[in-house]
Amino acid sequence: MKFRKASVYVLISCALLGGLACTSTSSSKQALLEEEPPEKVVDLDLPKIIERGYLMAIMDNSSTGLFIYRGKTMGYEYELLQAFAESIGVELRINITPGLEEGFQKLNAGEGDILAYNLTVTKERKKRIAFTHYHNLVKMVLIQRKPSNWREMKLHEIENTLIRNPVDLIGKEILVRSHSSYVSRLQNLSDEIGGDILIIQDDPEVETETIIRKVAEGDIDYTVAEEDIALVNATYHPNLDVKTAVSFPTQIAWGVRKNAPDLLDTLDSWILRMRKKSDYYTIYNKYFKSRKSALRRTRSEYFSVGGAGKLSPYDSLIKISADTLGWDWRLLAAQVYKESKFDPEAESWAGAIGLLQLLPATAEEIGVTDLTNPSENLYAGAIHIRWLQNYFEEYIDSEAERTKFVLAAYNVGHGHVMDAIRLTNKFGGDPQNWEEVSDFLLKKSSSKYFNDEVVKYGYCRGIEPVTYVSTILAIHESYVALFPSEQEVIN
Repeated sequence: MKFRKASVYVLISCALLGGLACTSTSSSKQALLEEEPPEKVVDLDLPKIIERGYLMAIMDNSSTGLFIYRGKTMGYEYELLQAFAESIGVELRINITPGLEEGFQKLNAGEGDILAYNLTVTKERKKRIAFTHYHNLVKMVLIQRKPSNWREMKLHEIENTLIRNPVDLIGKEILVRSHSSYVSRLQNLSDEIGGDILIIQDDPEVETETIIRKVAEGDIDYTVAEEDIALVNATYHPNLDVKTAVSFPTQIAWGVRKNAPDLLDTLDSWILRMRKKSDYYTIYNKYFKSRKSALRRTRSEYFSVGGAGKLSPYDSLIKISADTLGWDWRLLAAQVYKESKFDPEAESWAGAIGLLQLLPATAEEIGVTDLTNPSENLYAGAIHIRWLQNYFEEYIDSEAERTKFVLAAYNVGHGHVMDAIRLTNKFGGDPQNWEEVSDFLLKKSSSKYFNDEVVKYGYCRGIEPVTYVSTILAIHESYVALFPSEQEVIN
């Protein structure tokens, strides 16, 4: 297996699947007719995952799970998954799936290996999946809105308007995430308090944080969530109250297939080791305890969870340059983020400047003098990329594959990439397949290969361009999933 630093690839979920019907009757014959067929579970455990080279996690777009802020992919679950993937020497790929039921189905069908929502462990769920050792113990809380004039009210006056005794929920409508553990918790709570709570499930694709926002905006009155999620969202929406508990502390964990014991054991061992390290608590506090950071993100227009749908201040300029290349603008945005993190004043140790980190000599050939000017920098970068596109058109037929060669050449120079193409051809590989050519680019750091007669440009530290390409493609997939676009996506 080829070892590479973990990166993230994101798939967009398209299907919205309904729930599985669970019925029973006194007649066993009728029950057999009405029961859903047994759920098929793919045979895919850790050895096969390591052999293929990547771990697929099923996640949703949330302020603690996975999100993009100022171009950077972030999230509590995401950072932990990234660390785990690195620990077993594979890439991390992510399948964005908003619906919980769809997530369970995808896990057992093999479209993901870990169900990495903020999952509550329940007996019913244990029938379908296996849970890892819990990350946290968290109670569920009622999320309700404070009075509209709460800022002018005294604390006891606000308290008098809020539900503190669960008995007062009798007859109240509570909207919750579809197929979530909140449904069974509220059903049990109805039994405990001796009266019906009117439980309404939102559409399957609607995530918990979207429902919380509905409470804050006055569209609904109540919902339920885990306390840690609720506290983060109360930072975003100060008019929310999240103090009323509706459960005892429950286990929060990841889910894996029941027939994947090696993956489960490895995850459990890793989680227990991580929980003894300060890194684990640093990650947790970063997303659940740092209220100022959370507030700064939620007020930003460059936040993928409820933001303005912007990646950077230069989106419009990036779109113009991407159009001249025939690229999805998010691919060029991913390259810009990799090069400069959207900082037009960025300068490398080698003297490369601006959004696309161009050398002054390259810019002068194009006629650009101010590389700190975002418009001029993107213009010059696009011209250079277009030159590389034209150059590799003679060698690489597939446009999608050619893009990878172009990105590598942008990083290390077209000469080294051509060396790798010639080596691939000499040793019987496919010189138009980036995966095979990238192996020989890596080998160009070995004297056996950089001294080969077909090599013209000598030694190359190939890990840099290979990582450069995989990182940009990973960032691009994140952007595709979380920032919709009408333009065609380049995979």
